[in-house]
Amino acid sequence: MVLAVDIGNTNIVFGCIKDNDILFRERISTVQSATELEYATIIMAAFQLHSINCSEIDGAIISSVVPTVTSTAKKAIEKLTGVTSMVVGPGIKTGLSIMIDNPAALGSDLVVGAVAAINEYPVPQIIIDLGTATTLSVIDSKRNFTGGIIMTGMAVSSDALTKRTAQLPKIAFETPKKVVGTNTVDSMKSGIMFGTAGSIDGLIDRIEQEIGEKCTVIATGGLAGTVIPLCKKKIVLDDDLLLKGLLIIYNKNKK
Repeated sequence: MVLAVDIGNTNIVFGCIKDNDILFRERISTVQSATELEYATIIMAAFQLHSINCSEIDGAIISSVVPTVTSTAKKAIEKLTGVTSMVVGPGIKTGLSIMIDNPAALGSDLVVGAVAAINEYPVPQIIIDLGTATTLSVIDSKRNFTGGIIMTGMAVSSDALTKRTAQLPKIAFETPKKVVGTNTVDSMKSGIMFGTAGSIDGLIDRIEQEIGEKCTVIATGGLAGTVIPLCKKKIVLDDDLLLKGLLIIYNKNKK
């Protein structure tokens, strides 16, 4: 059984995979000050919740965009299971051809998502990840990673709006009944929810126009389930995309 962990700026997603079946997926907050014992305790609680014994874990893999948490998580997993985690980075085989100016600068989360997508969905592709940032990755018809788009994530936008204004409150990411809000909260919800959906639809149009092909569009990330249903484009929602990619990379590199 493989423990797969994706460490993002806001959340950590982890799950156990056995024979290509994802047994569970859990999401916790990324806390840079947390100790290895604290992370080990959280992972142990998830194992117990899903009736998994630590002794069943015979492999682990980590993808991380938060270097300060990577080593802590690695030590936590080793403390809990006795397994040394594989970490996605230089020297790891992914099978992905990265055709950007500096391939080494591509975030490991984008690499992992692309690896899963090209193995599961038709190309060309646009992969949308709605996390702290909203990213769109473009895969061409030859399965090459050709580039992408990075824009401010929904939570960051909402926080900035609240902090930069005197009277606008914090809001929940809920869809208002109408696009045109009749009060402050609904107007803000409309701006964040429909605004994000509209920008995604528009960017898909622009990408497809630029590359001259229709794309399979896949979305993942913590906020994908709230906003993708509001998009007018056909978009496949895959909450397990990164876990699938981590398993593929693990299998490519295990001894």
